[in-house]
Amino acid sequence: MTEAGAASFTGLVDLAAAAFGGRALGTNDEFFAGMDNLLLPGRGSFIPGKYTDRGKWMDGWESRRKRGPGHDHCVIELGAAGSVLGLDIDTNHFLGNHPPFASVEGVLAPRGTPLAELERFGYKELLRQSPLRPGSQNLFASEQHAPVSHVRLNIFPDGGVARFRVYGRVHPDWSVRELDEETAPRVGPSTVDLAALKNGALPLTCSDAFFSPMTQLILPGRADDMGGGWETRRKRAPGNDWLILQLAARGRPQLVEVDTRHFKGNFPDRCSLEGLDVPNGTRITELVASPNWVSWLEPVRLGADARHFFDQFRGTGSVTHLRLSIYPDGGVSRLRVWGLRDE
Repeated sequence: MTEAGAASFTGLVDLAAAAFGGRALGTNDEFFAGMDNLLLPGRGSFIPGKYTDRGKWMDGWESRRKRGPGHDHCVIELGAAGSVLGLDIDTNHFLGNHPPFASVEGVLAPRGTPLAELERFGYKELLRQSPLRPGSQNLFASEQHAPVSHVRLNIFPDGGVARFRVYGRVHPDWSVRELDEETAPRVGPSTVDLAALKNGALPLTCSDAFFSPMTQLILPGRADDMGGGWETRRKRAPGNDWLILQLAARGRPQLVEVDTRHFKGNFPDRCSLEGLDVPNGTRITELVASPNWVSWLEPVRLGADARHFFDQFRGTGSVTHLRLSIYPDGGVSRLRVWGLRDE
């Protein structure tokens, strides 16, 4: 989800990303470039000589030049409520037209609250008015960590921002289950996706993520193309690739889905799963080296561009982490782990 070479807040989720379900709800001005661009992947592109009937085409959100008092703003509904820890206000390609200052506010409100009603829930300042550099990632730490569901980006007085990232930790709403017609008949009424990024699961480390990042493996929905999953480079030496996932909650897996959608000539030949139950806060290096991993799913064949469901496991009991191993390499679009969450 992060462009190669771009700075990010490692170990946190971009709560505002369009791929995560974030969406721009409204702005007072998007004359030159639309607010939806703020939440797209990458850092934005620049095409010399490309113009629209309103002026230069820009890959970001850009308001017109303000000739009176006030400032411009954009309100964004996050993909899931969470505690905001870091912010990236990226002015890439905005050089003579970037805002000199910005601030960010947040509010906690029910999902789907109309834009006009958000004000009554009481916005709180996440970032006081701060200077921005042109053509740069402007990284800030949030000034308060209470959970928010919506954020308002204020720019002073006007200008353009290429991308806006809101990094934090998810506060899951366990009452919401994202089921499709293939999954619904297979899971019970009390099961939840323990591996969902929206529920707070997080990939911690992997052997390789050359072509696409491991976080994409547990994004909502199904991938739009081959670039929307986790893919490793071609392995030229003995061994296999793997990924360690911290589950959203300690629980007992009952149904696992391994989806190789869009991976046709580069899907893994086989995959396996191991589980581990450890205390909260166990170091990643200790997880990798632990001798206590228990086999849950022996290596099993995978097919191209297909959904694979598994409900017969060797392991029993509760786990906090899973290790997905793929043999020898390749790409997996999505991993789902439906199970019972420990109370």
